[in-house]
Amino acid sequence: MTAAYEEIPFSELLHRPAATTSRLDGVRALRLRRRDAGDLALMRVDQLEQDTTVVDFTSRLLGGLVRTGNTAALQAALPDALPWVTFLPEEDVDLLVGELVDVARGAVALDNLAPIALLLTQWRHTAEVHADPALHALLTREPEGDLGPVPRPGEPE
Repeated sequence: MTAAYEEIPFSELLHRPAATTSRLDGVRALRLRRRDAGDLALMRVDQLEQDTTVVDFTSRLLGGLVRTGNTAALQAALPDALPWVTFLPEEDVDLLVGELVDVARGAVALDNLAPIALLLTQWRHTAEVHADPALHALLTREPEGDLGPVPRPGEPE
């Protein structure tokens, strides 16, 4: 295999399914571009299973490093994988590592990697706030004045 994926129009799959799917012999996946919706990916099941195995191994390795107290090694390597962690306070990096291990284990158990991507996106946004002093000040300042009555939980507003 030479490329990670190849982009093709979705209509190509519809008009020439056999020829289109045979292109998977040369790439890991096909990215099917659609005009009015999000793109789709087409890959072989064995490739999906391999990817899942790698994520499972990685989450177990991360979990093992944390359980055995080797978080220093993990935290030292983290900026190579996620360069934006340099903007996070040290206690947030500790929290990120713990959450990443837990979420990765759970995501693999569900065969759903979306929670890992969501967690990384959320932490990246947190790093963006810490990287911008003006934005950080704006988001962390106390509100001025009374914000008004708060309804009891379960009551309509």
